[in-house]
Amino acid sequence: MFGGLGMWELLLIFFIILLFFGARRLPEIGSSLGKGIREFKDSVKEIEGGDGGELGSGKEEAPPQRREGED
Repeated sequence: MFGGLGMWELLLIFFIILLFFGARRLPEIGSSLGKGIREFKDSVKEIEGGDGGELGSGKEEAPPQRREGED
């Protein structure tokens, strides 16, 4: 299923998380996790888009060419 985890393993992991954090905190944790993933995706899109960021598309601008006779 998910990386070799079956249904029983996922249920066991969910049950342990439920015991550890409690039912009241699970929606809060899920919401903050979703916001973090969304912000990460947005920042990756911004970097890949080349909006003047440091990483851009990997292409560097060439310096302007000098003409003969100019100093």
